[in-house]
Amino acid sequence: MKKLSNRIEAIEESATLAMAAKAREFKQKGIDVISLSLGEPDFKTPIHICDAAKKAIDDGKYFAYPPVAGYQDLREALAAKYQKENNVPYKAENIVVSNGAKQSISNAMLALLNPGDEVIVFSPYWVSYDALVRLAEATPVIVKGGIENDFKVTAAQLEKAITPKTKLMIFSSPCNPTGSVFSKKELQAIADVILKHEDLLVIADEIYEHINFTGEQVSIASFPGMFDRTITVNGFAKGYAMTGWRVGYIAAPKWIADGCNKVQGQVTSANCSIAQRAALAAVTGDIAPTNQMVGEYRKRRDVVYNLLKEIPGVKANYPEGAFYFFPDVSYYYGKSDGTRTIKNGDDFCLYMLELAHVSLVPGGAFGDETCVRLSYAASEKDLVEAMKRLKTTLATFK
Repeated sequence: MKKLSNRIEAIEESATLAMAAKAREFKQKGIDVISLSLGEPDFKTPIHICDAAKKAIDDGKYFAYPPVAGYQDLREALAAKYQKENNVPYKAENIVVSNGAKQSISNAMLALLNPGDEVIVFSPYWVSYDALVRLAEATPVIVKGGIENDFKVTAAQLEKAITPKTKLMIFSSPCNPTGSVFSKKELQAIADVILKHEDLLVIADEIYEHINFTGEQVSIASFPGMFDRTITVNGFAKGYAMTGWRVGYIAAPKWIADGCNKVQGQVTSANCSIAQRAALAAVTGDIAPTNQMVGEYRKRRDVVYNLLKEIPGVKANYPEGAFYFFPDVSYYYGKSDGTRTIKNGDDFCLYMLELAHVSLVPGGAFGDETCVRLSYAASEKDLVEAMKRLKTTLATFK
């Protein structure tokens, strides 16, 4: 009998990638689909970063295997960035550079978790958190933050979810899929809970730190006592428009970094040498292109927010970071256009793709069946047209 392993059977295909694939199928048929499903910047990688990669190739020095944890100068630059910008005293020995932040999270979970361990996952969550916990043969414990609290889980909710089996907690800020940003006060309250429980660790996903409209990015590792409890995850995909370069990293206590290095050494070895030279140029170079991108995202957020408010029954928070909306569309569940009935978020997204030719992602993949995720990492023209199509199509469902 042909049967995959239990660990693979226990996880789902990535919903974001699945919806992106469906959108591509429609486009291949000549249908004008506006894809708002993938969290992929629509900007090009800044030129000074590309130039650094070209120079690395021309120099002819970077064709051998790099150190598994990444080049020393890149790790030192990342540590210096966290010392200066995030007030966390990381050193190069605390940094492991990986093939994207997704691998960074996977490395940490494989290095730390055993069967029977529990991981508290703040929900709504990025689709892979739940799957990666299961892949490490641990148990995800989902704690939900509602739209009434800007989708943010409270310290009291965290405290209530902790059991003797709890090993880890994971969250993102700014958050994918909601765009919510935890304030310093909220993070301090969460840190206070964590510090009451010996050996409880936290994975803090800060991949969207540069796309933050609040003016303040707070790292939970910067609070007293939290350096030894925190695995900070970050990368270059979002803030530097470097999704295809595949460079992510963790910053963590040395014993955890060493464990992640051990995992990575057996699974993939080091990240691409040329991509690392590009990453070094990004972290040490001109931040102006990133700031320009963020300014454009802020503008798009306001455009989409105002247009979503015009669609009857749709409820949306006002995201403070990242480039997503996570609107509650459950008003339309049970409604029909005479041919189709929307039963859930999967139906909603499928029908919007078929009828409005707009690609979204069902919220169930992120831990909330009432919502769908919409990425506004698209041109303003496409966003305005997409909102128009959604409003027109939804008006036919009664």
